[in-house]
Amino acid sequence: MDRRSVLTGAGLAAMAAPLAAPAYAKGERSLKMLTTWPKGLPGLGTLAENTARRIETLTDGQIKIRVYAAGELVDAFGAFDAVSQGSADMYHGAEYYWQGKSVGFNYFTSVPFGLNAAEYDAWIHTGGGQALWDELSARFKVKAFNAGNTGVQMGGWYNREINTADDFRGLKIRMPGLGGEVMRKLGAAAVSRPGDQIYQALQTKEIDATEWVGPWNDRALGLQRVAKYYYWPGWHEPGAALSLGINLDVWQSFTPLQQTLIRTACEAESLTNLAEFNWRNAGELRKLQESGVELRRFSDEVLKVIGRTSEEVMTEVVAGAGDELVTRIHESFLEARRIGILWGEISEQGYAHARRIALAAD
Repeated sequence: MDRRSVLTGAGLAAMAAPLAAPAYAKGERSLKMLTTWPKGLPGLGTLAENTARRIETLTDGQIKIRVYAAGELVDAFGAFDAVSQGSADMYHGAEYYWQGKSVGFNYFTSVPFGLNAAEYDAWIHTGGGQALWDELSARFKVKAFNAGNTGVQMGGWYNREINTADDFRGLKIRMPGLGGEVMRKLGAAAVSRPGDQIYQALQTKEIDATEWVGPWNDRALGLQRVAKYYYWPGWHEPGAALSLGINLDVWQSFTPLQQTLIRTACEAESLTNLAEFNWRNAGELRKLQESGVELRRFSDEVLKVIGRTSEEVMTEVVAGAGDELVTRIHESFLEARRIGILWGEISEQGYAHARRIALAAD
């Protein structure tokens, strides 16, 4: 036998092997995803379902994911523990729901007067945010990724006018995360409720006000039927990031290629989700206005008080945590905000101002 032909044949076989047998773990895997969202909720519930389908598509069906809405297997706020303990494989939610585990999780959703969506992406992907998130999540046997963003939210639905900061006193409001802590410091009674309980809580006057997301999601819940005033801007969540969390043992059982494909799926869904929120919110806001909703802006005086209170709350919460990692997360986040403000004033804000002038009617 000709030695050259043997070597050539072996080389061709070796080159063909990766095409014939992709580097997936053998066999299909069926995984469970829990969500913190009501079933089928536009933009949030559908995002979780889209993320699961994209992972299945990119892995060529090797990883199949069944999605369970809040309450189907566990309640909305039980998703993290289920994944951490291994009774479910992954969750889709908002990290600030886990602030009872560590206040550091707030920074990976949104904090008052924090980062907008573009600034958050810059911090996570380029400014060291993901490494800090990995370090925090690993304490609870979770690997998490950004898998969505609502963009700037609305300030919330109120059944009383907010003319001064004193109007928050005694207000019963649904607001999770550090925004809720700010409300408490201003004298409100802040509570956390999953999305599927908000409408009833407003309808029965269990609460006087609520934040949720923005026009697209808020109108889907029917909040315009049980609250009078719709305030803006969403100082508490200027760019709320959504997340896919995976049990760490499950994550480590994936091949490197599968891990890359899952990460890619999350990045793709985050991009398309933000685009969809920006597009849908504009159309749904118009419908809300046409239906008679009273749109109100928080005054500059109110925003200044909220801003000072927010900085106090974050300083107190970080100091009270007594956790070196939380301190590093906080300091890294503040540096990202400083950089974002510096560049944003002459880039995005500078352009927005120029566009208003250029397109203003004569």
